[in-house]
Amino acid sequence: MYIVTGGAGFIGSNIVRGLNEAGEDGILIVDSLADGEKYKNLVPLRFADYADKDDFIAALRAGKFDAAPVAAVLHQGACSDTMEYDGKFMLDNNYRYSRDLLDFCLRRGIPFIYASSASVYGPGRHGFREEPACEEPLNVYAFSKLLFDRYVRRVIGHAPAQIVGLRYFNVFGPQENHKGRMASVVCQLYRQLKKDGVMRLFGPSGGYGAGEQRRDFIYVKDAVKVNLFFLSHPAISGVFNCGTGKARPFNAIAAALARLAGSGRTEYIDFPPALEGRYQSFTEANLDRLLAAGYDGGFMPLEDAIADYWRYLEKWDGYLDPDVRG
Repeated sequence: MYIVTGGAGFIGSNIVRGLNEAGEDGILIVDSLADGEKYKNLVPLRFADYADKDDFIAALRAGKFDAAPVAAVLHQGACSDTMEYDGKFMLDNNYRYSRDLLDFCLRRGIPFIYASSASVYGPGRHGFREEPACEEPLNVYAFSKLLFDRYVRRVIGHAPAQIVGLRYFNVFGPQENHKGRMASVVCQLYRQLKKDGVMRLFGPSGGYGAGEQRRDFIYVKDAVKVNLFFLSHPAISGVFNCGTGKARPFNAIAAALARLAGSGRTEYIDFPPALEGRYQSFTEANLDRLLAAGYDGGFMPLEDAIADYWRYLEKWDGYLDPDVRG
Protein backbone atom coordinates (compact mmCIF):
# COMPACT_ATOMS: atom_id res chain seq x y z
CA MET A 1 0.00 0.00 0.00
CA TYR A 2 1.16 3.51 -0.84
CA ILE A 3 0.08 6.39 1.37
CA VAL A 4 -0.30 9.73 -0.40
CA THR A 5 -1.08 12.63 1.91
CA GLY A 6 -2.63 15.61 0.20
CA GLY A 7 -3.83 13.07 -2.34
CA ALA A 8 -6.96 15.10 -3.12
CA GLY A 9 -4.85 18.21 -3.64
CA PHE A 10 -2.95 19.52 -6.63
CA ILE A 11 0.40 17.74 -6.77
CA GLY A 12 -0.80 14.82 -4.65
CA SER A 13 -3.66 13.89 -6.97
CA ASN A 14 -1.32 14.06 -9.95
CA ILE A 15 1.06 11.71 -8.14
CA VAL A 16 -1.82 9.29 -7.58
CA ARG A 17 -2.55 9.44 -11.32
CA GLY A 18 1.14 8.76 -11.99
CA LEU A 19 0.99 5.70 -9.73
CA ASN A 20 -2.19 4.58 -11.51
CA GLU A 21 -0.44 4.86 -14.87
CA ALA A 22 2.37 2.71 -13.45
CA GLY A 23 -0.21 0.03 -12.58
CA GLU A 24 -0.64 0.89 -8.90
CA ASP A 25 -4.02 1.36 -7.24
CA GLY A 26 -3.33 0.04 -3.74
CA ILE A 27 -3.25 3.61 -2.47
CA LEU A 28 -4.55 5.23 0.70
CA ILE A 29 -5.35 8.88 0.03
CA VAL A 30 -5.13 11.15 3.07
CA ASP A 31 -6.57 14.66 2.84
CA SER A 32 -9.33 16.97 4.04
CA LEU A 33 -12.52 17.47 2.10
CA ALA A 34 -13.66 20.38 4.25
CA ASP A 35 -13.58 22.14 0.89
CA GLY A 36 -16.06 19.82 -0.78
CA GLU A 37 -15.07 20.90 -4.28
CA LYS A 38 -11.83 18.94 -3.91
CA TYR A 39 -13.79 15.73 -4.44
CA LYS A 40 -13.57 16.49 -8.16
CA ASN A 41 -9.81 15.84 -8.02
CA LEU A 42 -10.53 12.29 -6.80
CA VAL A 43 -13.04 11.32 -9.48
CA PRO A 44 -10.53 10.30 -12.20
CA LEU A 45 -8.27 8.39 -9.78
CA ARG A 46 -8.06 4.74 -8.72
CA PHE A 47 -7.28 4.11 -5.06
CA ALA A 48 -8.09 1.63 -2.30
CA ASP A 49 -9.23 3.94 0.48
CA TYR A 50 -9.54 7.50 1.73
CA ALA A 51 -8.89 8.91 5.22
CA ASP A 52 -9.38 12.36 6.66
CA LYS A 53 -6.03 13.90 7.57
CA ASP A 54 -6.93 14.40 11.24
CA ASP A 55 -8.33 10.89 11.64
CA PHE A 56 -5.28 9.46 9.89
CA ILE A 57 -2.65 11.15 12.07
CA ALA A 58 -4.60 10.27 15.22
CA ALA A 59 -4.67 6.61 14.14
CA LEU A 60 -0.99 6.73 13.23
CA ARG A 61 -0.05 8.20 16.61
CA ALA A 62 -2.17 5.54 18.33
CA GLY A 63 -0.19 2.77 16.60
CA LYS A 64 -3.00 1.57 14.35
CA PHE A 65 -0.69 1.53 11.31
CA ASP A 66 2.22 -0.18 13.04
CA ALA A 67 1.58 -3.47 11.23
CA ALA A 68 0.12 -2.07 8.00
CA PRO A 69 1.92 -3.16 4.79
CA VAL A 70 3.11 0.28 3.66
CA ALA A 71 5.40 0.32 0.62
CA ALA A 72 6.14 4.07 0.76
CA VAL A 73 4.71 7.37 1.98
CA LEU A 74 4.47 10.31 -0.43
CA HIS A 75 3.76 13.23 1.85
CA GLN A 76 2.28 16.15 -0.12
CA GLY A 77 -0.22 17.42 2.42
CA ALA A 78 0.37 20.87 3.92
CA CYS A 79 -1.06 24.33 4.34
CA SER A 80 0.43 26.06 1.29
CA ASP A 81 -1.06 29.53 1.80
CA THR A 82 1.90 31.91 1.87
CA MET A 83 -0.42 34.62 3.21
CA GLU A 84 -1.34 32.59 6.31
CA TYR A 85 0.36 34.22 9.31
CA ASP A 86 -0.96 32.01 12.14
CA GLY A 87 2.38 30.47 13.10
CA LYS A 88 0.91 27.89 15.48
CA PHE A 89 -1.51 26.63 12.86
CA MET A 90 1.24 26.52 10.21
CA LEU A 91 3.73 24.64 12.37
CA ASP A 92 1.11 22.17 13.59
CA ASN A 93 0.13 21.38 9.99
CA ASN A 94 3.46 21.59 8.19
CA TYR A 95 6.05 20.71 10.80
CA ARG A 96 4.60 18.61 13.62
CA TYR A 97 2.37 16.55 11.33
CA SER A 98 5.29 15.91 8.96
CA ARG A 99 7.65 15.02 11.79
CA ASP A 100 5.26 12.49 13.32
CA LEU A 101 4.74 10.89 9.92
CA LEU A 102 8.48 10.72 9.24
CA ASP A 103 9.16 9.27 12.70
CA PHE A 104 6.64 6.52 11.91
CA CYS A 105 8.48 5.77 8.66
CA LEU A 106 11.84 5.76 10.45
CA ARG A 107 10.56 3.21 12.99
CA ARG A 108 9.20 1.00 10.23
CA GLY A 109 11.97 1.48 7.64
CA ILE A 110 9.48 2.88 5.10
CA PRO A 111 10.62 5.15 2.22
CA PHE A 112 9.44 8.73 2.74
CA ILE A 113 9.20 11.30 -0.08
CA TYR A 114 7.87 14.70 0.90
CA ALA A 115 7.06 18.14 -0.46
CA SER A 116 9.41 20.90 0.55
CA SER A 117 9.36 24.30 -1.17
CA ALA A 118 11.58 26.74 -3.03
CA SER A 119 10.07 29.41 -0.78
CA VAL A 120 12.82 28.52 1.71
CA TYR A 121 15.25 30.48 -0.49
CA GLY A 122 13.39 33.75 -0.04
CA PRO A 123 14.84 36.51 -2.23
CA GLY A 124 17.55 34.15 -3.49
CA ARG A 125 20.34 36.57 -2.70
CA HIS A 126 22.75 33.68 -2.18
CA GLY A 127 21.48 31.42 -4.93
CA PHE A 128 19.10 28.47 -5.09
CA ARG A 129 21.27 25.57 -3.95
CA GLU A 130 20.14 23.03 -1.37
CA GLU A 131 22.44 24.54 1.25
CA PRO A 132 21.84 26.46 4.50
CA ALA A 133 23.76 29.45 3.16
CA CYS A 134 21.01 29.97 0.54
CA GLU A 135 18.03 29.65 2.86
CA GLU A 136 16.23 32.86 3.85
CA PRO A 137 12.46 32.33 4.31
CA LEU A 138 10.25 35.39 3.94
CA ASN A 139 7.08 34.09 5.64
CA VAL A 140 5.93 31.55 8.20
CA TYR A 141 4.92 29.06 5.49
CA ALA A 142 8.46 29.04 4.13
CA PHE A 143 9.84 28.79 7.67
CA SER A 144 7.64 25.76 8.41
CA LYS A 145 9.07 24.01 5.35
CA LEU A 146 12.63 24.93 6.25
CA LEU A 147 12.17 23.77 9.84
CA PHE A 148 11.18 20.32 8.63
CA ASP A 149 14.07 20.21 6.14
CA ARG A 150 16.39 20.94 9.06
CA TYR A 151 14.90 18.05 11.02
CA VAL A 152 15.43 15.79 8.02
CA ARG A 153 19.07 16.83 7.83
CA ARG A 154 19.54 15.74 11.44
CA VAL A 155 18.13 12.24 10.96
CA ILE A 156 18.88 11.37 7.34
CA GLY A 157 22.42 10.14 8.02
CA HIS A 158 21.22 7.20 10.12
CA ALA A 159 17.80 6.62 8.56
CA PRO A 160 17.00 2.95 7.83
CA ALA A 161 15.19 3.82 4.59
CA GLN A 162 14.99 6.48 1.92
CA ILE A 163 14.12 10.08 2.79
CA VAL A 164 13.70 12.54 -0.09
CA GLY A 165 12.59 16.15 0.15
CA LEU A 166 11.60 17.93 -3.07
CA ARG A 167 11.82 21.70 -3.08
CA TYR A 168 9.08 22.50 -5.57
CA PHE A 169 9.47 25.69 -7.55
CA ASN A 170 6.39 27.17 -9.30
CA VAL A 171 4.33 24.13 -10.20
CA PHE A 172 1.31 24.47 -12.49
CA GLY A 173 -1.09 22.14 -14.26
CA PRO A 174 -4.33 20.17 -13.95
CA GLN A 175 -6.12 19.73 -10.61
CA GLU A 176 -5.33 23.14 -9.07
CA ASN A 177 -8.83 24.65 -9.38
CA HIS A 178 -9.45 24.49 -5.61
CA LYS A 179 -6.37 26.54 -4.74
CA GLY A 180 -8.05 29.90 -5.31
CA ARG A 181 -5.61 32.78 -4.84
CA MET A 182 -2.78 30.25 -4.39
CA ALA A 183 -3.38 28.70 -7.84
CA SER A 184 -0.58 29.11 -10.34
CA VAL A 185 -0.28 32.27 -12.39
CA VAL A 186 -1.02 30.13 -15.46
CA CYS A 187 -4.39 29.10 -14.03
CA GLN A 188 -5.23 32.59 -12.82
CA LEU A 189 -4.33 34.29 -16.09
CA TYR A 190 -6.33 31.71 -18.06
CA ARG A 191 -9.42 32.44 -15.93
CA GLN A 192 -8.97 36.18 -16.39
CA LEU A 193 -8.49 35.78 -20.12
CA LYS A 194 -11.67 33.75 -20.43
CA LYS A 195 -13.65 36.20 -18.30
CA ASP A 196 -12.86 39.49 -20.00
CA GLY A 197 -9.92 39.04 -22.36
CA VAL A 198 -7.51 40.85 -20.02
CA MET A 199 -4.64 39.30 -18.04
CA ARG A 200 -3.35 41.25 -15.06
CA LEU A 201 0.24 41.16 -13.86
CA PHE A 202 2.24 43.15 -11.33
CA GLY A 203 3.82 46.35 -12.51
CA PRO A 204 7.47 47.17 -11.80
CA SER A 205 8.76 45.71 -8.53
CA GLY A 206 11.84 44.14 -7.03
CA GLY A 207 14.07 45.71 -9.65
CA TYR A 208 12.10 44.15 -12.51
CA GLY A 209 9.95 45.84 -15.13
CA ALA A 210 6.22 45.30 -15.49
CA GLY A 211 5.50 41.56 -15.77
CA GLU A 212 9.20 40.80 -15.94
CA GLN A 213 9.47 39.20 -12.51
CA ARG A 214 10.89 35.76 -13.18
CA ARG A 215 10.09 32.36 -11.73
CA ASP A 216 11.12 28.80 -12.42
CA PHE A 217 7.83 27.33 -13.69
CA ILE A 218 7.62 23.53 -13.71
CA TYR A 219 4.73 21.54 -15.16
CA VAL A 220 3.07 19.21 -12.65
CA LYS A 221 3.65 16.20 -14.93
CA ASP A 222 7.38 16.81 -14.61
CA ALA A 223 7.10 17.13 -10.83
CA VAL A 224 5.38 13.73 -10.82
CA LYS A 225 8.19 12.24 -12.92
CA VAL A 226 10.72 13.42 -10.34
CA ASN A 227 8.70 11.83 -7.51
CA LEU A 228 8.42 8.53 -9.35
CA PHE A 229 12.13 8.58 -10.20
CA PHE A 230 13.02 8.64 -6.52
CA LEU A 231 10.33 6.09 -5.70
CA SER A 232 12.04 3.72 -8.14
CA HIS A 233 15.51 4.48 -6.71
CA PRO A 234 15.08 3.79 -2.98
CA ALA A 235 18.82 3.89 -2.29
CA ILE A 236 18.92 7.66 -2.98
CA SER A 237 18.17 10.10 -0.17
CA GLY A 238 18.50 13.86 0.24
CA VAL A 239 16.85 17.22 -0.29
CA PHE A 240 16.60 18.16 -3.97
CA ASN A 241 15.36 21.10 -5.99
CA CYS A 242 12.40 20.31 -8.23
CA GLY A 243 12.33 22.93 -10.97
CA THR A 244 13.43 23.27 -14.57
CA GLY A 245 16.59 25.28 -13.88
CA LYS A 246 15.36 28.08 -16.14
CA ALA A 247 13.60 31.24 -14.93
CA ARG A 248 10.98 32.77 -17.23
CA PRO A 249 9.08 36.07 -16.97
CA PHE A 250 5.38 36.24 -16.19
CA ASN A 251 4.96 38.08 -19.49
CA ALA A 252 5.96 34.88 -21.31
CA ILE A 253 2.98 33.09 -19.77
CA ALA A 254 0.57 35.82 -20.78
CA ALA A 255 1.96 35.78 -24.31
CA ALA A 256 1.62 31.99 -24.59
CA LEU A 257 -1.99 32.08 -23.39
CA ALA A 258 -2.88 34.92 -25.77
CA ARG A 259 -1.45 32.90 -28.68
CA LEU A 260 -3.51 29.87 -27.72
CA ALA A 261 -6.66 31.95 -27.36
CA GLY A 262 -6.03 33.92 -30.53
CA SER A 263 -6.47 37.18 -28.62
CA GLY A 264 -5.98 38.82 -25.25
CA ARG A 265 -4.11 41.72 -23.74
CA THR A 266 -2.08 42.32 -20.60
CA GLU A 267 -2.62 45.05 -18.03
CA TYR A 268 -0.28 45.85 -15.16
CA ILE A 269 -1.44 46.59 -11.62
CA ASP A 270 0.36 48.20 -8.70
CA PHE A 271 2.44 45.86 -6.60
CA PRO A 272 0.50 45.13 -3.36
CA PRO A 273 2.04 46.81 -0.30
CA ALA A 274 1.19 43.71 1.77
CA LEU A 275 3.71 41.71 -0.28
CA GLU A 276 6.60 44.13 0.17
CA GLY A 277 9.53 42.14 1.58
CA ARG A 278 7.57 38.89 1.32
CA TYR A 279 7.65 38.24 -2.43
CA GLN A 280 10.08 36.25 -4.57
CA SER A 281 10.72 38.31 -7.70
CA PHE A 282 13.16 35.73 -9.06
CA THR A 283 13.62 31.98 -8.62
CA GLU A 284 15.70 29.51 -10.58
CA ALA A 285 16.48 25.99 -9.42
CA ASN A 286 20.05 24.82 -9.24
CA LEU A 287 19.74 21.26 -10.57
CA ASP A 288 23.25 19.99 -9.83
CA ARG A 289 22.13 17.63 -7.05
CA LEU A 290 19.09 16.34 -8.93
CA LEU A 291 21.11 15.56 -12.05
CA ALA A 292 23.95 14.05 -10.01
CA ALA A 293 21.38 11.71 -8.44
CA GLY A 294 20.71 10.35 -11.92
CA TYR A 295 17.48 12.05 -12.89
CA ASP A 296 17.40 12.31 -16.68
CA GLY A 297 13.68 12.68 -17.38
CA GLY A 298 14.00 16.24 -18.65
CA PHE A 299 11.42 19.02 -18.38
CA MET A 300 8.76 20.18 -20.80
CA PRO A 301 9.46 23.65 -22.26
CA LEU A 302 7.19 26.29 -20.74
CA GLU A 303 5.19 27.04 -23.91
CA ASP A 304 4.66 23.32 -24.59
CA ALA A 305 3.54 22.73 -21.01
CA ILE A 306 1.08 25.64 -21.16
CA ALA A 307 -0.34 24.24 -24.40
CA ASP A 308 -0.78 20.84 -22.76
CA TYR A 309 -2.46 22.42 -19.72
CA TRP A 310 -4.69 24.46 -22.06
CA ARG A 311 -6.16 21.19 -23.32
CA TYR A 312 -7.22 20.21 -19.79
CA LEU A 313 -8.59 23.68 -19.09
CA GLU A 314 -10.62 23.74 -22.28
CA LYS A 315 -11.86 20.15 -22.31
CA TRP A 316 -12.17 19.20 -18.62
CA ASP A 317 -12.23 22.61 -16.89
CA GLY A 318 -8.71 22.06 -15.59
CA TYR A 319 -9.23 18.58 -14.16
CA LEU A 320 -7.50 15.38 -15.21
CA ASP A 321 -9.17 13.43 -17.96
CA PRO A 322 -11.26 10.45 -16.84
CA ASP A 323 -9.27 7.26 -16.45
CA VAL A 324 -11.09 5.12 -19.00
CA ARG A 325 -9.24 2.00 -17.87
CA GLY A 326 -11.54 1.89 -14.86
